[in-house]
Amino acid sequence: MRLTLLMMSLLLPSLPVLAAETPELQRAVGAAQAVGAVHTLRQIPEACARLEGTFTGDAAQPYRFAPVRTSEQCQPRARFVDYAKAQPTSDKGWKLNDVIRVPAAACPSRQAVVRVWRLPVTPTAERDGQGQSRIYLEDAKKLAASGKVPPVTMFAAQLSMEGKACN
Repeated sequence: MRLTLLMMSLLLPSLPVLAAETPELQRAVGAAQAVGAVHTLRQIPEACARLEGTFTGDAAQPYRFAPVRTSEQCQPRARFVDYAKAQPTSDKGWKLNDVIRVPAAACPSRQAVVRVWRLPVTPTAERDGQGQSRIYLEDAKKLAASGKVPPVTMFAAQLSMEGKACN
C-alpha cells in the first residue's frame, strides 16, 4: 500500500508533462534495425516526403535520419522544415504528431526516437456551393506574383537517442 502511494506521488507531478507529450498518432515500437540498414520511419504524403533513417555504428552520431522526396511528379500540399529553425512547441501552435521508436538490433536497450511535429493551417479559401475549395489558375498566378502565398501545413522532426548504450 505504501509503495503504491509512493509511486503515485512520484508520477502525479509528471502527468501534465505526459499529457502534453501525447502524439496525435499512436504506434508500436518499430522493428529492430541493423547498423547500416536504411529504413523508412514514416511517410508524409502531403509533403511528398518520407523519413529515412539508419544506425551508423558511430558513437558520436549513432543514428542519422533525413527527409527524402518521394517523387518528382508529386505536388506537395505541405512543407517539411528544419527542426532547429522552426523550434516547434505547442505554445506556437505546433502539435506533436508522431513519436517513432526504432531499437538497434545489436543493442535493443538503445532506441532512436524521432518526434514529428505538425503545424496545421486553417483553410482560408471560400467554399463554393458544393462545399469545395477551388483554386483557379489565373487567380493563383496573380496571388503568387503579388508575393502573397497562402500558408501551408508544416512538419518538423527531432531525433534523440534513448536507453542504455551497449558495449
